Amino acid sequence: MTQRLAGQVAMITGAAGGIGGAIAARFANEGCRIIAIDRVEAPSGDLTLLCDLGDETSLAHAVEAVGASGLEPDIVVHAAAMGDACPTMDTNAAFLARMFAVNVGAALRLVQAFAPGMQARRRGCFLFVSSINSTYATPGLAAYAASKAALDSLMRTLALELAPDNVRVNSVRPASIDTPLWRRGMDAQPNPEAAIAANIKRHPLGRIGRPEDVAALALFLCSDDADWITGVDYQVDGGASVTRR
Repeated sequence: MTQRLAGQVAMITGAAGGIGGAIAARFANEGCRIIAIDRVEAPSGDLTLLCDLGDETSLAHAVEAVGASGLEPDIVVHAAAMGDACPTMDTNAAFLARMFAVNVGAALRLVQAFAPGMQARRRGCFLFVSSINSTYATPGLAAYAASKAALDSLMRTLALELAPDNVRVNSVRPASIDTPLWRRGMDAQPNPEAAIAANIKRHPLGRIGRPEDVAALALFLCSDDADWITGVDYQVDGGASVTRR
């Protein structure tokens, strides 16, 4: 069977986490070389880098390391995110700035670093992992939701700006995905089992999503099968957006 990403190089942020890790594994199985970036050591990758994506100096060092490695990304997936909850009235400037730096600013810096090479080759794509919360309100997630809405907006503008050079930009918007981050959020509830049961009911397909569900969509959007798709945010949400409840 032909590997769908054979010979390509993908940079994946959050590669030590649930969604980012699943995307890295799926892409590697499809013949792609992986640049794995995270705050902690990723379990695998052709090049693994430690990076605080909310710190411009740390991110600049990671970009330099990629350049020194000789690997030129054909695909960049920004899956890393800060997802902390905080009541809106308690959200301070530092918390908001950090949220936007990781979730939006890092995406912009990665595009600025690697889009020129893609434009020169007239081939490449960016994929941002956004969230269903960019559209739907959830108490305590104002900063997170605002950052993901900004990420979606950034994606659409970049898609227009890079399209003349055949570089594509899209987003995926997951609902609840069973990752360590999601589990920590459930464990913080007064009754975790009840919180999980209530969350499942919000998804018409009757289960919480798996990181592999997102990875499957990411593979399609970053492959040649999607070479006429750009500027779109795709929901992968078990039907949650059909009837928000």
